[in-house]
Amino acid sequence: MTRICRIEIDDRGLPPPTPEIEQERKVAIFDLLEDNDFRLAARPGHPAHPGPYTLALSIRDGRLVFDIGTDSRDPLTSFHLSLGPFRQVVKDYFQICESYFEAVKRLPPSQIEAIDMARRGIHNEGARTLQERLGGKAELDIDTARRLFTLICVLHWG
Repeated sequence: MTRICRIEIDDRGLPPPTPEIEQERKVAIFDLLEDNDFRLAARPGHPAHPGPYTLALSIRDGRLVFDIGTDSRDPLTSFHLSLGPFRQVVKDYFQICESYFEAVKRLPPSQIEAIDMARRGIHNEGARTLQERLGGKAELDIDTARRLFTLICVLHWG
């Protein structure tokens, strides 16, 4: 049961998302709940909780916050991560997504595919950054990290 079973996104104070951003958010949450591999790392004096976990994701005081709880929503831990390591990759991701959305409207499939490959590469870079930042705190596979990175991007929208 090393998985996330519920996700909440605290987007209070953020402007309403565009339809594309809202769709990305819905798909990421759906995919995460369908299939993810997430577990808290054991720390000295704190054995790892086996899950499943709830996740509340927010930005507070300029930091990315992961509030982790049990499936009955009892708090387990919180991670407060600096946004600095994510800023450039999020900016790059938004730029390539804008190019992709425009390309879909007017370019041939071969050019769309090239932009999509670049988009996936930037997305993977963001996922690896997230895995590194959560190192020693939580373990997650690359697919879970990719979907969580999408949700981090949604929070950056504001």
